[in-house]
Amino acid sequence: MSGEAVLSGDVARKVIDPHAYAEWDGLLDTFDHIRATTPVAKVQPDTPGLFDPFWLVTSYDDVMRISKDNAAFLNNPRPVVFSFNQAIEFSRAATGSNMLVDSLVVFDAPIHPKYRKLTQEWFMPRNLARLEDELRALAARTVDRMLEQGASGEVDFVKEVSGPYPLRVVMQILGVPPEDEFRMQMLTQQLFGGQDKDLSGSGMDQMTPEQVVQIVAGAVKTFEDYFAGIAEDRRKHPTEDVASVIANALVDGQPLPPRDMAGYYIIVATAGHDTTSASTAGAMQALANDPEQWARVKADRSLLPGIVEEAIRWTSPVQHFMRTAAEDCALGGQQVKKGDWLMINYVAANHDPAQFPDPRRFDAARSPNRHLAFGAGAHQCLGLHLARLEMKILFEAILDRVASVEPAGEAKRASSTFVGGLKTLPLRVTAA
Repeated sequence: MSGEAVLSGDVARKVIDPHAYAEWDGLLDTFDHIRATTPVAKVQPDTPGLFDPFWLVTSYDDVMRISKDNAAFLNNPRPVVFSFNQAIEFSRAATGSNMLVDSLVVFDAPIHPKYRKLTQEWFMPRNLARLEDELRALAARTVDRMLEQGASGEVDFVKEVSGPYPLRVVMQILGVPPEDEFRMQMLTQQLFGGQDKDLSGSGMDQMTPEQVVQIVAGAVKTFEDYFAGIAEDRRKHPTEDVASVIANALVDGQPLPPRDMAGYYIIVATAGHDTTSASTAGAMQALANDPEQWARVKADRSLLPGIVEEAIRWTSPVQHFMRTAAEDCALGGQQVKKGDWLMINYVAANHDPAQFPDPRRFDAARSPNRHLAFGAGAHQCLGLHLARLEMKILFEAILDRVASVEPAGEAKRASSTFVGGLKTLPLRVTAA
């Protein structure tokens, strides 16, 4: 271990503590300190065997390098999300894999590009254009509900707008009927929000890692069974939605194995709304806190794409991924060995002042804004064009019909190390 930069116990604990991610300014302070002193640093457990040591990568340039070099930094064979060893062992026993869900984010070449290609065309802007009328109608209904709720006082923007709007979009493209949406949302929160007592709804924040992963495994099994029924229906009655593409896909002339197919559905269903919800809430929080910026974008809609992009950077809903070094390399002044585990932290990278001047300031005119919230390289988020389109259309509807917006209480973030964002955003809104 001689010569390695190792984080001190208190600082190291914050990197993997879900509650630290709910205290946003404190978390950014921590990452600023780490980035300035040891941009690549080893994180080790206080208790031997609790988790495998890993390298924390906090600088923009290093995170970009790792993201783009999928040959040198693999998504497999270790877990692609930080996990305690107890949870990994449970997953291996239950599924034979390090992860309870095998999806696009888990696979490396040559499997990954073949699987990604199946739906890549569907998520391109020219195809998504046919969804615009539906999205505008859904946005209008969502703003109607917000104004109705807000007429009597305050409204929770997360509960009424940023949560349900992207959920309905992604459920539509997966063939999930409206009556099943609440169930899908609860399952997603058990997958991503289990570290937050308000989101998991099951006391998971008081459980051991093994107990948590057992509940998550139950959610995964429910997802798998549900989407097996969707897939069977789409094979018999194909439509133009993503569910039909996945159900009828062939790779090397063969249908997807059931576990891989289930993983495909689950990643689209879960990642497709939680992340967009977080970015949407972040944008609204920033505008509510800055009346001048709200007035500017109301008067000049050409600023709207900048609002969307800055919100995605500013919130960084996917907060980290893990990679495994395929070879020895030098990174950030450290010697990384083949087989080492690395955490690429998008929150830290997207707040690197070397890339983003005054990174904590929400700036709709920020240019360039080459953030890493969607990742980069071969694993860049498949749904990035859909997320941008959803947010743009929703904020067009909000700006058309809301005269003013202001905070009505404390906004609270989720306690989560993986996917995070606001869980409450109380606002006062005035109809135009």
